[in-house]
Order: sequence, then structure tokens, then C-alpha cells
Amino acid sequence: MNQDQKDFERILTEIVQHATNFYQGLEERDVAVQSYDMPKNQLSTSGIGASAALEYFTQHYAKGLSASAGSRYLGFVTGGSTPASIIGDWLVSIYDQNAASSRDSIAGLIELETIDLLKELLHLSHDYSGTFVSGATMANFVGLAQARQWIAHHYGKDISMEGLYDIPPIKILSGAPHSSVFKAASMLGIGRKSIHSIPCQENREAIDIEKLKEFLEQQKSEPCIVVANAGTVNTVDYDDLAAIGKLKKHYRFWLHIDAAFGGFAACSPAYRELVEGMDAADSITIDAHKWLNVPYDSAMQFTRHKQLQAEVFQNNAAYLGDAIEHPEFFNLTPENSRRFRALPAWFTLKAYGKSGYQNLIEQNVELAKRLGEKINNSQEFKLLSPVRLNVVCFSLNKESITAEMNNQFLTALNQQGKVFMTPTIYNGVPAIRAAFSNWRTEEKDINIIWEALRSTAQSMK
Repeated sequence: MNQDQKDFERILTEIVQHATNFYQGLEERDVAVQSYDMPKNQLSTSGIGASAALEYFTQHYAKGLSASAGSRYLGFVTGGSTPASIIGDWLVSIYDQNAASSRDSIAGLIELETIDLLKELLHLSHDYSGTFVSGATMANFVGLAQARQWIAHHYGKDISMEGLYDIPPIKILSGAPHSSVFKAASMLGIGRKSIHSIPCQENREAIDIEKLKEFLEQQKSEPCIVVANAGTVNTVDYDDLAAIGKLKKHYRFWLHIDAAFGGFAACSPAYRELVEGMDAADSITIDAHKWLNVPYDSAMQFTRHKQLQAEVFQNNAAYLGDAIEHPEFFNLTPENSRRFRALPAWFTLKAYGKSGYQNLIEQNVELAKRLGEKINNSQEFKLLSPVRLNVVCFSLNKESITAEMNNQFLTALNQQGKVFMTPTIYNGVPAIRAAFSNWRTEEKDINIIWEALRSTAQSMK
């Protein structure tokens, strides 16, 4: 270690060259690596030093890593890291701050400033407080944990102190909840079966407001949780957030909005109406490593109920101060020790501003619509839903398609290394998702993607 410290400047130069080589070859790298022969390794007694470790990694491991940071990785909703966010992320490791509190450095203050910048970008009220977490799953967990505490207060209980045992079962209502909502319900002791599926509008993933109202009316005496979607994963459909917000005047429920990537529609005047009414939420999930294009792992949770949040996540110890009156970050999320996640987001927001993110969002949406048009006009594929924003949901154009056929097609497509897409099921039909969320994606990529889709379809005839 001492020798590496002496050679640190040279080692940094080597890693910069490694990173430069990666980015220069990113578009030629296989978008997804399906299989790779891992070398066998054992821990040596004395080690080989940082430079030799980098050389070994480059020779034996680097080729097995995908081009998920590149322009044609359309699986899930994976944003690529902007240049500014990479600078911020490298500095996170250099400065190595434990951003658990604001006592020993300004890291915590930078996080608060970044949250304010994000509220401005997303047109959220300044009444919200926010904290960084690891991803949308944890942001949903934090929001639903507050909702659980809020319901317990209705019954005169404090779940954080007494547990769940003395309150009636909690109901969560949603039209097309993300899988992470089920996971959060499981982790919180609420239970996956507590999620009540409310019918969606015909041929939509948007909740039927009248059906939601009927359910709320039936159990008017009991508080519950409504999880609304601002962008579903299959078709980027939006619940009528304004209409759901108005129901809060008549019914007692906590409104959590899952806007993991769809919340970024607020960046563009062309699509901002999709998130109209988001300010009615009690808690909101936004994912930074999706459409903000910062490195993994990074997301934000916003809340109007910081006091409840501190009640749930307080970390009491004499040396940590008052967890409720003056909550630090370790009193607001499951983590005590925290990486300085806010810094990459701060860098990219400062570097590119409102117009940079408006352009990113609008460019991705335009390219998604271009691919949607090609699919809609083709004989090989069938568009299953209108392209509302940045995700194209489609299937093979066959009378009877099975999940096996769908997976065979995707395996063949992804093995080409030109593009990566993921499977889904939409309205009972095995389908394919193409999610555009990378700042690098351009018109030329659509041509490469389309050629890969067509050639794969033709090879399977």
C-alpha cells in the first residue's frame, strides 16, 4: 500500500487511460455479454499491487463487462452516466465522505442543495424534503414505511416502538404497481397479499379512477395507502395524478407516487402535463441512475412528512444527538453509513442545467417514437401500445406467441451484441421492451437496432 501511495499519480494516469480506451471502444463493444469464462483466482499472500491488478483485470475480466453505459442498451430503464456525473462519482471515492450527517464536512449540505436543485428541475414544491437512497426499490420502501407509520397514528399506535401487532391489516391500492412495491410490502411486514389490484382503464396501465373511488368508499372508515404510477415500466402510462389527489379531500389515504423514471417528464414542456398533480403526493420516488444519467447506485425519496420519517428510521445513540428534533441523514433512511451519492447528481445538474435535461428527455422520446413507427409499419412485429414516452412495447407479429418463442427471439437478438432488450408480458401477451434513457443514443443507433431486430426475425422463420 505504501508503494502504491508513492506511485499514486502514475496509477491514476493508468486508470484514466483504461477509462479512455473503454469509452472510445464503447460503441464496438457487445451491448450485452451472455456468457464469459471466469478465470480461477485465489487470494495471494503479498498481493501484486494496484498497477498489476489493473493489468490483470484488463486482460481477464474487462471484456466480460457489457456496454450497458452505451447507446443501444435498451433493457430495463438504464441511463448512461454523463461525463460530469462520472467526474463527481470519481471524486466521491477520492474524498470518501460518510454522508451520514452534516457535522464534519459540507457533504450533507451539498446533498441538501442537490435535493433543492432536483425539486427545481422536476417542478416539485419546496414543501418536500428529500434524501438520497440506493435505488427506486429503497425509495419506495422509505415512502411506504412512512405511510405505515401514518396509518398506525390513526389507531393511536407507534409501529416504530410497538410493532404491527395491534393495528388492523394495512391495505395498499394500486393499478399496475412495480414489482418493488411488492418487495417493499414484504420487507415492511405489511405483506405482498395486502396489495389490492384496482382495475385499470381498458387497454391501459392507468388506474380506473371510478373503481378506485368505489374501493375507497367501501372501506371509508379505515385509512389505507394508494400507490400511483407516474410512468409504468411496460408502456410509461400515467395514472391521473390530479384526480387521485382530489380524492384525498374525501377519503383518508396516504398517496405515494412511484415516478422512478416517469417523473422526468417534468423536464420538458411537451410532456410536463403527464405529471400534473404530482405535488398532491405524501411521498415520491425518483430514480437518479435512470433518466438523470448518473452512475449506479442513486435515487431520491421525497416526502411532506419528515417527522414521520424520523420516527421510523431514527438511530438513537448518545453521541448522535436528537434523532427527532434535528434528524440527520442516518435518521431518515435504512442506512447509517452512506456513500456521498449526491455529488454525481450535483455535478451533472450544474454542468447541463434545465435545458440539458430537457434535450435529453425529448431526444430519447423522439427516438423511441421512431422505433415505434418502424415496428408499427413492419410485417415482422406488432406494436402493443402507443409510444407515450421513452419505452416501446411490442411483440412478434404472430397469431399465437408463447413465452418460449419470445425468449428464443430475445436470446438470438441479444447474442448479436448490437442491442439489448428485455421481455415482459402485456395484457397476457409475451412481449418485448425497448427503453430509451441514455444521453448517447442517436438516430444512427435506431438504424442499427432496427437492422438487428429484422435480421433476427428473418433468421427464425
